Amino acid sequence: MPVVRGEGMNAMLSAPGVAADGKHGGVPPFDRQSPHKFPESAVTPESTISASPTGAPEIVMYTSAICGYCMAAKTFLKSQGLAWREVRIDLDAGERERMVALARRTSVPQIFVGETHVGGYDDMMALHRKAGFLPLLQGAGA
Repeated sequence: MPVVRGEGMNAMLSAPGVAADGKHGGVPPFDRQSPHKFPESAVTPESTISASPTGAPEIVMYTSAICGYCMAAKTFLKSQGLAWREVRIDLDAGERERMVALARRTSVPQIFVGETHVGGYDDMMALHRKAGFLPLLQGAGA
């Protein structure tokens, strides 16, 4: 949980691993050139959007590293006890092209449940508010 330091308009939020001067203390820099550091991006060209071994449709989320809506979508899915496969488009231009071809959108996240394109975070939450997201995971159409 962030800690507020100081008072008023000049208050500074600091998170664990962030020094009072705003610099990351001991946190390694982000390295886009090392995809092996991001195992969630290990997607083979043969991979398809399909059903999981349990028979429920697989959730596939196309994301990038610097994306607040991607984090919000992951937080929501985690809160529902759901698993998903993450495809990082910032690490693989081919996956970005595949996402655009499937979703006809260039923004992230793009979320699929099986063969069904749910859309982005806002679309997923709107579907959830209409009680349509969880039935989609049980195999019902959107």
